[in-house]
Amino acid sequence: MRNTDYDIGELLQREVYVNDIKVGTIIGERHHPNDARVQSVRLQVEPDVADEFMRKPTEYAPLSKELVHSIRGDGTVKLSKSMRELQRRWRNTVRIDEKLYAPDEMLDRAVLDNQGDEIGVIVGLHRIKRTYKGVVVRTRARIQMQFGVEEEIRIPITALVRTRERLDEVVMSRTFDKVMQLPSFVSLNSGEEE
Repeated sequence: MRNTDYDIGELLQREVYVNDIKVGTIIGERHHPNDARVQSVRLQVEPDVADEFMRKPTEYAPLSKELVHSIRGDGTVKLSKSMRELQRRWRNTVRIDEKLYAPDEMLDRAVLDNQGDEIGVIVGLHRIKRTYKGVVVRTRARIQMQFGVEEEIRIPITALVRTRERLDEVVMSRTFDKVMQLPSFVSLNSGEEE
C-alpha cells in the first residue's frame, strides 16, 4: 500500500513518529468536496517538537500525506522523512490565529470580512522572499462593482484572523473597506515589491 493510499479514518488520532521522536497526533483534515485537493492532515504538535523545530512554536500544523510512510504494528504512524524535512515544510506555511496551514489547505476557501460579507475565493498565495505575505483572491462581481477592485486582488495574511474549518472559510479582522486602507494591502496590490 502506498503512503497516499491511507484514508483519514485510518490515520485519525494516531501518534506520529520520525524515528523515535514523537512529533504529534493526527487530529483530522480539511473538509473539501474534492478529496484530491486535500494533501495534508492536521497535526497537534508536541510542545517540545514545536519549540525545537518551528520558528515560532504553535500547537497545530499541517502534515503532508506524502510523508506518511506506514502504520506500525503498535498503531503509530511512521514518517518517511527526517525532522529537518518536516521543519522545511513547516516553514512553507501560512500562520493564521497561531496555527500553521499548508498552501493546499488555503486554496478554494471563501474569504469573509468581519461582518460576514464574502469577498471572494482564494485561488493562490503570494510570496515575497520565501515567505507568504498574501492570499490571491478571486473577488465576487458584487465586490468588484461596490469597491472598484480587480477580479483578482491580494489580501495580506496579517489581515486574516481565523479559519472556520467546517465552512471552509477564512475571516478577516475588519471590514473590507478598512482592509483596503491597510498599507500592506496597498503595497501588495500596487506591485511595488515585485
